[in-house]
Amino acid sequence: MITSDNMRPNVNFLLSHPAHFIALGFGSGLSPRAPGTAGTLLAWLLFPLLKTPVSDFVFFALLVSLFFAGVIACDRTGRALGVADHGAIVWDEMVAIWLVLLLTPPAFFWQAVAVALFRFFDIVKPPPIRWAGRHLHGGFGVMIDDMLAAGYTILALAILVRIFGMTPWMMN
Repeated sequence: MITSDNMRPNVNFLLSHPAHFIALGFGSGLSPRAPGTAGTLLAWLLFPLLKTPVSDFVFFALLVSLFFAGVIACDRTGRALGVADHGAIVWDEMVAIWLVLLLTPPAFFWQAVAVALFRFFDIVKPPPIRWAGRHLHGGFGVMIDDMLAAGYTILALAILVRIFGMTPWMMN
């Protein structure tokens, strides 16, 4: 058991249980710097592979399933690490950014803006995100605060798209 958020899990921990492999974002959570950003970037890279073969409805249903799987995986991994929302747990960022990307214009520009906005809201944690992180516990608490950050991101992105429109240079 790892007992401090300052201590990093390793590859042996990652591979010791399927829940750890999921919660640590297939290993992206092992990044020594900015593991949440590493998990978000990996999710962005994986998005076209996951989304392309299915409809928006099927992908959304998959995200709901991945959210609940994340509740279980993050809870088990947090207990094993001794810290409920250990920095290496990045599945919450991954599922949240997949939701954001589902609702983002498909152009690279808008996806990059969405990723940057999501990381901003996930790091700054405006209300009620910080409240949720403090008062909701276990895997659900880990997962829900990033869903709230995704909500802020989707709202901010919608405002930006409305203000700036979809000029040709933003479409590629």
